[in-house]
Amino acid sequence: MGRLFGTDGIRGVANRELTPELAFNIGRIAAWLLGRDYDKPVFIIGRDTRLSGPMLEGSLLAGIISAGGTARVLGIASTPAVAYLTRELKACAGIVISASHNPIEDNGLKIFNNSGFKLSDSIEEKIEEVYFNSPESVPRPEGPGLGHALIDGEAMQRYLNHLKDCSASLDGLSLVIDCAHGAACRVAGELLQDLGASVSMLHDEPDGKLINVNCGATDTADLQREVINKGAQAGLAFDGDADRLIAVNEKGAVVDGDAVMAICAVDMLGKGLLNNSTLVATVMSNGGLDILAEKEGFKVIRTSVGDRYVLEKMIAGGYNLGGEQSGHVIFSDYATTGDGLLTALQLLKVLQEKQQPLSELASLLERLPQVLVNRKVAGKEGWSDNPRIMETISRVEKELGRHGRVLVRPSGTEPKFRVMLEADLPEEKLEECALEIADVIEEEQS
Repeated sequence: MGRLFGTDGIRGVANRELTPELAFNIGRIAAWLLGRDYDKPVFIIGRDTRLSGPMLEGSLLAGIISAGGTARVLGIASTPAVAYLTRELKACAGIVISASHNPIEDNGLKIFNNSGFKLSDSIEEKIEEVYFNSPESVPRPEGPGLGHALIDGEAMQRYLNHLKDCSASLDGLSLVIDCAHGAACRVAGELLQDLGASVSMLHDEPDGKLINVNCGATDTADLQREVINKGAQAGLAFDGDADRLIAVNEKGAVVDGDAVMAICAVDMLGKGLLNNSTLVATVMSNGGLDILAEKEGFKVIRTSVGDRYVLEKMIAGGYNLGGEQSGHVIFSDYATTGDGLLTALQLLKVLQEKQQPLSELASLLERLPQVLVNRKVAGKEGWSDNPRIMETISRVEKELGRHGRVLVRPSGTEPKFRVMLEADLPEEKLEECALEIADVIEEEQS
């Protein structure tokens, strides 16, 4: 049986791999499986600004309704907003139609359970089992047994009120905000202004043809320039579904997820708020976090790449801060998933309290030189059994020395390999070695 779900829901090229028919069937199956314990199962539905969003939303709603479920439709909404409102409104599940940071032709379906957490592997497997083997087993109620859809124009305010409750006054702060033409467009500027900040906006028009294109958390060049031009104290960049944040300091330098976690971990530790004195990060996070942890007196636990694995480890250990270098940061005291806006508010709270420039706060993380190379491939299977690939990796590891690190992994959401190298060596040398590995992978996986 093939898999529908990757590390972050179902993704594919919209109208080719992620078709309206697929969305319809997933709606039906989800309404049946996740709504069994409810008289009338209610789903919270949101989407980002992609052109394919309304098409998939219509099909998803038809599927939910045909299986007897009710859909509360938020329209354009961030992934963390859907997760929060699913739990807050006591829905049986929430579904976000988004491919996050992926290119505009892609789209995806992210499903949350009634507690606002991403589905477990076992539930995803049940959905796949029905989808591939017995879609006709899903009941088709008639008459009053059918569900319906409601346009909910008020629920997002509950989410914004929650964020305000998690924040402090931002009076006097000057910020530049890049919304990536995505889900943050609807709320980011208004929220930060309501909290007292002076805000300049970039890429803040919802536009499915431009979402994530040379903007947002995946491309901060415009934001870096604008922060310097405006003399702002910080820049904040969100991705298409606003579940990740990349910041920019007052000098125009990037403050990534590792730096944000470092700043917040040290602050929370000092206040006695960092549960078990532990930060959860992934294998992609810079080794400088471990050095900082030894110095400051906390621990770093690492997981596989993917915010779902970070969250699983946080729940299992009772930890309340974790995330990824890419900007997914989870503050589990307030949220069940990464939330770019919440992360921004927690970072800005430290900035206000410390009354220090963001560049100074971020400087506490002394990074080991690290490079990352992405390479498109035809296939991702069998690479770890390929003698040429493994020999190349082994040889490079020896070149990097005792403190060096090589991490090679196939992307969970795209036809790509990611090659990360880290060592106390010049970046030019690291890039040369990373490209060598990437070239071999491309040749062998074509």
